[in-house]
Amino acid sequence: MSLKTTHEIDIVKTSSTKINSVDFDTLTFGTTFTDHMLVCDFREGKWEKPVIKPYEPFLLDPSAKVFHYGQAIFEGMKAYKDENDDVWLFRPDQNLDRFNKSAKRMAMPEVEEWIFMEGLRQLIDLERDWVKKGLGNTLYIRPFMIAIGSGVIAAPSTQYRFMIILSPAKSYYSGEVKVIIAEHYSRAANGGIGAAKAAGNYSAQFYPTKLANEKGFQQIIWTDDATHTKLEEAGTMNVFFRINDTLYTAPTSERILDGVTRKSLIDIAHRDGVKVEERSVLVSELISAAKDGSLKEVFGAGTAAVVNPIIGFSYQDVYYELPKIENSVALQLKETLTNIQYKLAEDTFGWTVRV
Repeated sequence: MSLKTTHEIDIVKTSSTKINSVDFDTLTFGTTFTDHMLVCDFREGKWEKPVIKPYEPFLLDPSAKVFHYGQAIFEGMKAYKDENDDVWLFRPDQNLDRFNKSAKRMAMPEVEEWIFMEGLRQLIDLERDWVKKGLGNTLYIRPFMIAIGSGVIAAPSTQYRFMIILSPAKSYYSGEVKVIIAEHYSRAANGGIGAAKAAGNYSAQFYPTKLANEKGFQQIIWTDDATHTKLEEAGTMNVFFRINDTLYTAPTSERILDGVTRKSLIDIAHRDGVKVEERSVLVSELISAAKDGSLKEVFGAGTAAVVNPIIGFSYQDVYYELPKIENSVALQLKETLTNIQYKLAEDTFGWTVRV
């Protein structure tokens, strides 16, 4: 599958590239950006012509709605380069669909498909030298939209800016991860914006995560807002629990993000004969499984890390260490998925899209 369209996008190329000053072996995730970015504004009820231009700061009115009422959404994606120097995207249609669902929930205009897809294609094609070959090397893609209309009246903006920026990345590894199960703070609530990739969802997590860090834990497993008895997400990722030989993960809902990595791992597990159940997992179930030895693995799943194993969790000041196992289902799933993304294995699902 390839991305093709008849629509045109203006391209203004930088006079000099900064790629030669970048050490691709020592990248810190999300801090280095490529030479160009895509910008497309929504004004007077319609999207204007997109432009790809040199990466640079831009000015906004101090009363821009994004600063006062938080109308901001984003996506996280990656591009991969195979051994033939072809560049591939992974399920970009799913990111577009979720982006527009987030936009609708935040009273923002949906981005037209050609702007998103053709913008991706032309921007990444222009920056393909920034996508390095080799397992673990990727180009992280951040599409986002902000409200740029001015005025501090509490109402949706009438003007928006859609952008795509790119950041080269190495294999994401955060070391051994220990988590605290949330007993008070919540990531999202029924009727809220938990299922949207809204900026405010993430900033609201910073303080409770800081408290967890101070206790020696890297992340939080969030629980439902009403009872704090149902396990929902791990940090900024979806979360899976392996009890005996079955994987359990919470179903998507108004509170839980419909993760692309999550749904891909579920499909791979079904194909490869791993039993998966999408249902609410109770804190009490997890503790019982940890005590009787049937809890084998806990892991987060998301774009940045793909799969992030969790070595232990704390609840009500009691710490439960997970067993060290040789045949990790989490790592098997990660290997299978990344092999598809890097074109090292056949893509039987039709998920990969050539740029």
